[in-house]
Amino acid sequence: MPAPSVAARFRCVACAAEYPLAEARTACAACGELLDVAPDLASFGFSGAAWRDLFDRRRAAPGSPETRAYERSGVWRYREHVLPGLDTEYLVSKPEGATRLYAGGALGEELGLSRLFVKHEGENPTLSFKDRGMAAGVTWAKACGFPLVGCASTGDTSAALAAYAAEVPGMRAVVLLPHAKITDEQLSQALAYGATTLGLDTDFDGCMKIIAALADEGRVYLLNSKNAVRLEGQKTIGIEAIHDLGWAVPDWFVVPVGNAGNVSAIGKGLREWLSLGILDKKPRIAGIQADAADPFYLSYQGGFKERITRVAGDTAASAIRIGAPVSHPKAQREIGFFDGVVERVTEAELLDAFALANRHGLAICPNSAVALAGAAKLRREGVIKKTDLVVVVATAHALKFSGTMAAYHRGAGRLANPPRRVPATLDAVRAALG
Repeated sequence: MPAPSVAARFRCVACAAEYPLAEARTACAACGELLDVAPDLASFGFSGAAWRDLFDRRRAAPGSPETRAYERSGVWRYREHVLPGLDTEYLVSKPEGATRLYAGGALGEELGLSRLFVKHEGENPTLSFKDRGMAAGVTWAKACGFPLVGCASTGDTSAALAAYAAEVPGMRAVVLLPHAKITDEQLSQALAYGATTLGLDTDFDGCMKIIAALADEGRVYLLNSKNAVRLEGQKTIGIEAIHDLGWAVPDWFVVPVGNAGNVSAIGKGLREWLSLGILDKKPRIAGIQADAADPFYLSYQGGFKERITRVAGDTAASAIRIGAPVSHPKAQREIGFFDGVVERVTEAELLDAFALANRHGLAICPNSAVALAGAAKLRREGVIKKTDLVVVVATAHALKFSGTMAAYHRGAGRLANPPRRVPATLDAVRAALG
């Protein structure tokens, strides 16, 4: 079939070689490095004010259950900046995005962050930010006629891939998972949506090597974050958060780092909006890792002179248990451009932040809690100021990690709230209530 029309090309992040976007390509043929999607946004001829007006009008447009899904999507609201010029007949949407930006309130005050906001990506259809990326990635697979899509996953990617592939007649999904290293809630999603689900006796990095080899053989269209098109959907997290703030630019975006796709995507979207005059200032970006899986932090500590990898250890933040981040070069670029920092937190710090956020009614996952704990740590160290406007990106919903939550509250965590068994009498209940 003919290649779909789109005003963008692949461009190598290292040598700037360019390739047609319709090629199933995840690396540069000349030097082997990662690719960016390079959109021709200037061709629209819009000023920054005109772009803001367009997006404001789309956001304000009344919707109903009969409205086409893409018109209610927080990804396709910005469609000219995701896959510019692509005919809307190809757009796959559930719809995704348009997630809430929660004011931190008492949670922020407890953490010393008086202007804290949390962008809750766990409110996407499969309960994680990965839906934004799959809206773009599966749309492009549909437009190009790729029948088999696949990924390696620590849980959330597999759920999103399976759900979005299920939207396209004739498309199949295959997911490779590290056996017994994701939650039952995450595993059940891939199964329920009909994906061919293979548990391998290895970690995420081992799964990634195998799915990448299948992609190189042309057997599957790869939709991990190594696929630059997928990251175009994820970049809408940052730009939508700024839209949520009435076009106010935060002082900080604080993002959990596993495969480093979100730091890469959010930074790319912000850079594009700066170049178009949509934004009037540059925020800073903080990438946060768990102690057990901290290769990007270790690389940052060494001034990025060496790309460090490691075998990731056990952590409750299982979705970011990755020892060789695929998007490292892109994330390094964004940390540099946005005068960013990289920090890490302990297991106790992330679990306490997980419990604290949920105690305040904010149902975020342990991976999101890594970013929240990191923001609090950077505040204690004086890197983030009390009055800085801070957006923490929460990547998934707490309900994907109900086992982790129950174990915490039955254990010795600082904020543990264990269930108590009492006799079935009025006096016993009165006594329990104090």
